[in-house]
Amino acid sequence: MSSVLRHIVKNDAMKTDPDEIYGWRVYLLACSACFGAMSFGWDSGVIGGVINLDSFIVAYGLGSKDDVATANLQGNIVSVLQAGCFAGSLAAYPLTDAFGRRPCLMAAALFTLSGVAMQAAASGLLEPMYIGRFISGLGVGASSVINPIYVTENAPRAIRGLLTGMYQMFIVLGGMIAFWGNYAVSVHLTGPKQYIVPLAIQGLPALLLFSLMAICNESPRYLARKDRWEEARAVLTRIRHLPVDHPYLQDEFQEIADQLDQERRLIGEATFWSLQKEMWLVPTNRKRAILSIVLMICQQMTGTNAINVYAPQIFKNLGITGTSNSLLSTGVYGIVKVVACGLFLLFMADSLGRRRSLLVSSVGQAFCMFYIGLYVRISPPVDGQPVPGAGYFALVCIFIFAAFFQFGWGPACWILVSEIPAARLRPMNVALAAATQWLFNFVVARAVPNMLATVGAHGYGTYLIFGSFCVCMFFFVWFFIPETKGISLENMDQLFGVPEESKLEGTHGAKHDVSKVEVEEHSNRSDNKSV
Repeated sequence: MSSVLRHIVKNDAMKTDPDEIYGWRVYLLACSACFGAMSFGWDSGVIGGVINLDSFIVAYGLGSKDDVATANLQGNIVSVLQAGCFAGSLAAYPLTDAFGRRPCLMAAALFTLSGVAMQAAASGLLEPMYIGRFISGLGVGASSVINPIYVTENAPRAIRGLLTGMYQMFIVLGGMIAFWGNYAVSVHLTGPKQYIVPLAIQGLPALLLFSLMAICNESPRYLARKDRWEEARAVLTRIRHLPVDHPYLQDEFQEIADQLDQERRLIGEATFWSLQKEMWLVPTNRKRAILSIVLMICQQMTGTNAINVYAPQIFKNLGITGTSNSLLSTGVYGIVKVVACGLFLLFMADSLGRRRSLLVSSVGQAFCMFYIGLYVRISPPVDGQPVPGAGYFALVCIFIFAAFFQFGWGPACWILVSEIPAARLRPMNVALAAATQWLFNFVVARAVPNMLATVGAHGYGTYLIFGSFCVCMFFFVWFFIPETKGISLENMDQLFGVPEESKLEGTHGAKHDVSKVEVEEHSNRSDNKSV
């Protein structure tokens, strides 16, 4: 595996770090945690297709001829999940710090499974459908915070972008499976089974998340923060597949200890309000928090989740007729996203880098959105007539848009918000970013049906609005986002500017020696306790 990685991952860490650290264990950990991401992708794909099935329309009263009223009801059904995700992401921060990454991921999986069961059993009643989607959202939202943290804290630095970006890969993989599942039930099933089956099987990723996390380890960096040094050393030794006295392992462990020691010297023991002060009053931390928030706002304002959820409806607006045909087109859209995301993770995340990927992605997405909007405005499709050549290119632009999103704004945002914060602020920073993402995801999911119905003929203004946001995002990245590929988590402080207070703490390596003594003291303390 390491020989293959050296050919496709181009950064300094890849050239110097030992081959043994790229074993199967880190990939198993990343994939296990990322089933939490698959739950969101699967749900988005399922609900976007289900609300267009005739059986669901009849059962839940979506058959109104009033487009705005139907759009409102669709928006309510879809967006209540995002409301739960927003609440779950905020709750995850204190819980994952108190109880650990692994048990909180398992608890999130149970919430998701409970909500899925309620959705499948709703039988045409809106109340249990709303409650079930909100409960599922609590689990999915919590997973969105904990998952990137867990993967980032376990990943080797050279492929941290690849492994953390798998969060986005599992989102699009779940969406692709859901898209094709919707197409299959539209062709092969009739009656209530058409929507009950896809609503029920969307619990599969949560079941896999719970089962696999039961056999995975806790994050070594979390264990170190809780002064469980021997456990942290044992976990790090196992996932790096190196002897305990290997220089690479010793250096990584020492970096963890040095950073924790520096943070404790600066701030002392953490409380909620002390962490808030550290995040917002220390300039370098405040900058990273604001960048994380803006990155997630931008990710949603590309319009990607508008297409993910309402793809069947959008394909109909562009001239694709028939429910099965629009669902088939949506399935192809899912395949494009998976392939594009895979190419990004393999060849761009840790080679081209995060910054350049975001710039390229912004340009490509803006072009696609502007073209679709102008086509729908100037030469909209006409019922009963064949789609013109310009219309087919507009359809192709949907797929190109998906590819460009996966080349940058999809995975790169999750990579950045989970790797740039200081260790003690990472859970709070990711929770803040995830909550922002879910808030704006909710706004987009709730607004898009109405926008497609009211913002110009065939909703052409919707695409122009999202295209304009993509242009603004290019300039935001150009001026404010630094490159982070190949930089260890412990060196992010230098990249963003070390707080002035740290310069007053010790000189000429004194801090390093103190940290080493502290690690040894912790280790001896753990040995005495075990005796």
